[in-house]
Amino acid sequence: MATRLLALVGPTASGKSDAAVEIAARLGAEIVSVDSMTVYRGLDVGTAKPTEGERRRVPHHLFDVADPSEDFSVARYQELAREAVAAIASRERPALLVGGTGLYFRAVVDELEFPGTDPEVRRTLEAEAEVVGAEAMHRRLAAADPAAATKIEPGNVRRTVRALEVAAVTGRPFSSFAERWDRYSGEPVRAAGVRMPADVLGSRIERRVRAQFEGALPDEARVLLAGPGLSGTARQAIGYAEAIEHVSGLLTLDEAAERTAKRTRELARRQTAWFRRDPRIRWFEADERGAVALVDELTEFLRDG
Repeated sequence: MATRLLALVGPTASGKSDAAVEIAARLGAEIVSVDSMTVYRGLDVGTAKPTEGERRRVPHHLFDVADPSEDFSVARYQELAREAVAAIASRERPALLVGGTGLYFRAVVDELEFPGTDPEVRRTLEAEAEVVGAEAMHRRLAAADPAAATKIEPGNVRRTVRALEVAAVTGRPFSSFAERWDRYSGEPVRAAGVRMPADVLGSRIERRVRAQFEGALPDEARVLLAGPGLSGTARQAIGYAEAIEHVSGLLTLDEAAERTAKRTRELARRQTAWFRRDPRIRWFEADERGAVALVDELTEFLRDG
């Protein structure tokens, strides 16, 4: 990647996507999503994807590249994102990374290595975990890779299985792949971060979730129910499990919306904490209007890069 990358990051519902379209239009940039759920086709409303009009105004990349039944990995994302950035550079246009998934952001801008997967090995380990339990699997990991085990909760069987899978597939400890995580020395990037008071962001989340459930989110859930199902990765998309339970008669609309808003607030806290550790990000304070009120300031900062 020969050109310096631009980025607009921050927590969900802070208005990044709306602001990014205007900023990209002013800079002549193309947008590359750094979001782990907008990669899925059919997960549109709950992931707050840009509209067709916004996509016509500014080219968008890394949206709708996987089926909901597919386990889409960060390694696959890294490959596609770097291809997109290289193609944008070949057109002599800036790439503007936009989103809230910190791991995906670093997958593009830093020299991180992500080990592959082996479905058969994973299935074997998952079957064993069902028999012996999560803590027994964690003890096995602790014996083989103490550094990895200290960073994984004993009850988190999904992450424990992943660590054991990587070791089995690569012959290397899972922790060895994290050696570069504390180094921010990859591609040059000029990154702007949007943040706002927690209560203000919480109100924005509540309004957006309510609008989604009163809009087309239940219809999307019905389509997903009629399809081949959601992969383990896609099932992590906040709002869809709740919407599916709602249309299945297990939750009222209010209950589903309340659970989704709670999970979204928790996600926003995790996103903010992740990005706060990155020294390359210059932070901009937003009020209840969100990032759209900062477009002039953000554009000026990113243009200076």
